[in-house]
Amino acid sequence: KLVVFVPVTHADQVRAALGDAGAGGIGNYTHCSFSVRGIGRFRPGPGANPFLGQIGELEEVEEERVEVIVERGRIKETVAAMRRAHPYEEPAFEVYPLLSVE
Repeated sequence: KLVVFVPVTHADQVRAALGDAGAGGIGNYTHCSFSVRGIGRFRPGPGANPFLGQIGELEEVEEERVEVIVERGRIKETVAAMRRAHPYEEPAFEVYPLLSVE
């Protein structure tokens, strides 16, 4: 499972890139995802090139947590697709292994 945090303004773009990379496949369905909104916070440090905010200033952004299922063999290319579609210099994301119950 891949979880990524993305500004609301770019969530559709990232979801599409994930689905096009093969993430979100469940049975006969493609592009499946779950999202919930929240507030992301960060402070760009020296040397950063932030998409939003200013160096040294705390920034708050309305973001979506986007979750998709990814086959183990597709995780690297899916993360690469997410990075290309994501506006942040350093996207926050998590990868979780899942157990099968079948």
